[in-house]
Amino acid sequence: MLNFKNVNIIAILFLIVFILLRITMDISFWWLFRLTMVWLILISIGSLHIRWNFFMHALHKNAKVNGELIAITFDDGPHPEFTPKTLELLKKYNAKATFFLIGRNAEKHPELVKKILSEGHIIGNHSYSHINNFGFLSFKKVLVDIELGQAVFKRITNLKLQFFRPPFGVSNPNISRAIKKLKLKTFGWRVRSYDTIARDPEKVYRKISTKIKKGDVILLHDSSQLSIEVLEKLLQFLQNKNLKSVTLERLFNLKAYA
Repeated sequence: MLNFKNVNIIAILFLIVFILLRITMDISFWWLFRLTMVWLILISIGSLHIRWNFFMHALHKNAKVNGELIAITFDDGPHPEFTPKTLELLKKYNAKATFFLIGRNAEKHPELVKKILSEGHIIGNHSYSHINNFGFLSFKKVLVDIELGQAVFKRITNLKLQFFRPPFGVSNPNISRAIKKLKLKTFGWRVRSYDTIARDPEKVYRKISTKIKKGDVILLHDSSQLSIEVLEKLLQFLQNKNLKSVTLERLFNLKAYA
């Protein structure tokens, strides 16, 4: 398995070999430079691809689930305009979903957090701040940020959240340590929509619909009109294929709240 621990072990073994060859054969330092560059590239890619489980274990799919089930998840809410529209569509198609909410957004719109729960969906922690440099924060700052989010959701819902998705899907040792300390379950996705950067909802929908398989976790956002248009097409597609969207709690048979 290609993960942070194994890559470091391999890198150390190569370093030992290099030192031995340097002593016996006067091998060029260019080989050490190449080894270092490969190590840095793997670390960088692993940080940006949560599906690799490079730094921590995240759940992306459950192909063994009993039934034709998938899980639609939404990041970055709640949004005052688009979260209600999202909920309307989910109700229309009798679908359930999981919302990974940003703490500071929840503070502004606590009524939407309660509405999500009242309609049978579940929520997870998507950090308090969702700042752009989240992946560069120290362990202490990551821990404080996630804990702030936990406190906000506890205050609004009286629930202790168990599910977490890191901002941007980024991972590193500091985030991994914080999640382990807080004993949270981490979720990624198998199908990503890129609905925050796309311009054509039809293209986004086609890209998603051609990839979906039983047990998949799908990533969307409840933060734009494009996402709403994609969601409606997706829900129609699932209905036609006899696939049902359920919460992550049901898909993985895990408890969303302690």
